[in-house]
Amino acid sequence: MWVSLALLLLGALAAVVTPRLMARARWPEREPVVALWVWQCVVAAVLLSFTLSMTFSAATAWQAVRGHVFAPAPHAVVEAYALAAYGPWSAVMAVLLALGGVWTAAMLARVIHRAHLRRRQRRAELLVRAPLMPGEDPGSGRLVVLEGERPDAWWLPGAAPRLVITTAALGRLKGRRLDAVLAHEQGHAQARHDWLLNCSEALASGFPQVPVFAAFRNEMHRLVELAADDVASRRFGRLTTALALVELNEDRGVFGPFPTADAELPQRVNRLLAPAGRLTAGRRLRLTAAAALVPVVPLLVAFVPGLSALK
Repeated sequence: MWVSLALLLLGALAAVVTPRLMARARWPEREPVVALWVWQCVVAAVLLSFTLSMTFSAATAWQAVRGHVFAPAPHAVVEAYALAAYGPWSAVMAVLLALGGVWTAAMLARVIHRAHLRRRQRRAELLVRAPLMPGEDPGSGRLVVLEGERPDAWWLPGAAPRLVITTAALGRLKGRRLDAVLAHEQGHAQARHDWLLNCSEALASGFPQVPVFAAFRNEMHRLVELAADDVASRRFGRLTTALALVELNEDRGVFGPFPTADAELPQRVNRLLAPAGRLTAGRRLRLTAAAALVPVVPLLVAFVPGLSALK
């Protein structure tokens, strides 16, 4: 039972402390791709801690579960966990954690279903505004140009992904600035940022009081945009990308004195125009490797008694 409690406390500690540590850090602004990886590893560690805690609690409470979990283990390993020494609280903990897992799966299924419905609706709208020519295959073209007075561009994911841009954007953006906007949207598609956004939305919706899941959702929305900006700036330059963002969004009032839904755009432009020093390759590698080791911590906590018994 102590292993289950230790894993539960480890997951809770990571869920509370990580958002505070990441909020104080300045390097995610400079290395959004590394920050995305760090957040994914931390969330994976939290979920793994709770899953392992549920497994050991269930093994403590029910002999049938214990037989499956420890089936290939030597008798000394089973004895090291002292599973039979704990009372009915293990069953309560196992049930609560299992319900949390079912709720998480339900939230993820709901978010993915809603995203699918939104994509289908937007695809139907695209067909109305940009109908297919006779004999044209709906999956043949990846770029769709829409008539529109508002400059805009977006990537529509799915089985047949589409890069959509309006005629107003084509009229306003020229040359490398247009290429930078297209590269930004392609950066989202290549990294499959839609999956990150869906998973973070599901966790935050299902557990709004858990700090790490709320911060995970907020940071995913911010960091994927910074990462896509970097994809465009590496190909076409930071100044070109910043000017493209300004030209594409200047009619929306996002650069005025009053905040809007796109209030982070000015910060993104300032970041491109006055870039802070990037991390060295060595530190970037160390951060990536350290993040990859974070999910290993709950595994070590779970297997320490068994490994000690084998010595």
